Amino acid sequence: MSILIVGSLAFDDIETPFGRSDNTLGGSSTYIALSASYFTEKVQMVGVVGSDFEEKHFELLHSRNIDTKGVQKVEEGKTFRWAGRYHYDMNTRDTLDTQLNVFADFDPVVPHQYQNADFVCLGNIDPELQLKVLDQISKPKLVILDTMNFWIEGKPEELKKTLERVDIFILNDSEARLLSGDPNLVKSARIIRNMGPKTLIIKKGEHGALLFTDNGIFAAPAYPLESIFDPTGAGDTFAGGFIGHLARCESINDLEMRKAVLYGSSMASFCVEKFGTEKIAALDLLEIEDRYQSFLDLSRIDN
Repeated sequence: MSILIVGSLAFDDIETPFGRSDNTLGGSSTYIALSASYFTEKVQMVGVVGSDFEEKHFELLHSRNIDTKGVQKVEEGKTFRWAGRYHYDMNTRDTLDTQLNVFADFDPVVPHQYQNADFVCLGNIDPELQLKVLDQISKPKLVILDTMNFWIEGKPEELKKTLERVDIFILNDSEARLLSGDPNLVKSARIIRNMGPKTLIIKKGEHGALLFTDNGIFAAPAYPLESIFDPTGAGDTFAGGFIGHLARCESINDLEMRKAVLYGSSMASFCVEKFGTEKIAALDLLEIEDRYQSFLDLSRIDN
């Protein structure tokens, strides 16, 4: 199964209480693609970069068999840049600088060879652009969407229009409350699912994730780590692991959805162990399966 990923590619300057990393390769589609690449060999990216995006960055993506034919390179511009500082508890951060650069004029064009993609994963970009991408796809089997507070507050009607064409919606707890207008996450889930997506995942950071489907609610724990260096991109990495597992399944059902949540959580737990994409760019399948098994063991009760 092929996965089409549309989102940002970026360079980040990241500061946490445990270190600093400048000019770090990032962006929503980068994290999603790297994470998904461990589960399927057909990962395709659509995005835009500037002249400062060097061949070594493309080589990193290609080393994971990620197809970058849909990434536009604008020679007279610079790649999207973000700078942020995390607080000691790592749950809150301050954005120090945002430079949209070539991303400000991003107009996603899906190459012809991508238009029959089986799975579409839309990173947290403008919902109007997300809808434009969907208009270029023939008959996707599954559409997954991510968003952020900025779009919920700035373009709520456009987002709701896009959600009508989405199968699975991923957002965090604060975003769910903001979009639904209700502080209770169970009520929020019902309200949001009535907007279109029948499957909803609410991420709760260090407290795990909730999966809402027609068959009920599944609660996944967070992996207890001793060292967390950088939470940047963890949510996107989760999405990549989630959609990656579904792409390799013969059929998608409630059990596989639950497994996908744990695989997504496993990938996210690796992501935070080093700065940027450093950790998730250098994993092996055995590590991933061991971490997945650890997630299963966290809540297992033997008779």
